[in-house]
Amino acid sequence: MDSGADANEGPGEDAGGAEVPAGLAGHPDRLRWNAKYESAPEPSFAPHPLAVRALEATPGEALPDGPVLDLACGTSGSALLAARAGRRVTAVDVSEVALGRLGAEARRRGLDGLITLVQEDLGAWRPGPARYALVLCTGFWDRAVFGRAAAAVAPGGLLAWEALTARARDGHGTLPADWCVGEGEPASLLDGAFTVLEQDDLPGGRKRRLLARAPAAVS
Repeated sequence: MDSGADANEGPGEDAGGAEVPAGLAGHPDRLRWNAKYESAPEPSFAPHPLAVRALEATPGEALPDGPVLDLACGTSGSALLAARAGRRVTAVDVSEVALGRLGAEARRRGLDGLITLVQEDLGAWRPGPARYALVLCTGFWDRAVFGRAAAAVAPGGLLAWEALTARARDGHGTLPADWCVGEGEPASLLDGAFTVLEQDDLPGGRKRRLLARAPAAVS
C-alpha cells in the first residue's frame, strides 16, 4: 500500500525528535516558529474546519481513496482527524517543536503508524505529483508552493487552502505582502481543469478559504 510519503520526505514518524536537518539549523522560520510553539499553551489539537469539510464530505463529494498531505501542519489536529479516518498522512512543517507535539499526540491516540512527520522548509520541499487524495494547508502562503501543492492532488482529489488576504496587513505594516493572497487568489492560480467548490473570505476579510477538486482520471 502506498504510504503517501515521498522519497525526499526524511526520517518518517520520528522526525519530531530527530536531529534537525543541516539546512534548517539556522533557518529564521524554524527559529521563529519554534519560539512560538515553545511559548504557547498546550495545543487543543482541534482539526481545522476545512479539514473537517473535506474529510466528512457527503457521498457525492467524497474524497477518492489515498493519502493526505498536510502542509505547514503545526500542531493542528487535521492530521489526526485524517488518520482516525484510516488515511495515511504526511505532515510537513519547519518546526521540530510543533512536529514533536503532534507526534506525541498521535502516539497517545495510537495513530502514529499512519502519520509521517517531515521537517522541511516548504520553499525547498517537493511532494510527489498527483498522489494525494487531499492536500491541505491552513496557515501559509507562497505562490510557488501552492502550484506544487495543486500538482500533488490525485485525480478527483481535493485542494483545501486558507491564507491571509491583503486586509490582514491593515495596522500590521511589517506583515510582508508576499504572505498574503492577491485579488482572486488562490483560485485564479489554478489550472482551469480544477473545479472551485468554494472560495470565500472569512468574516472581517483577513483570511480566505479555498476548496477545489482536481479533474477525475480519464478512463
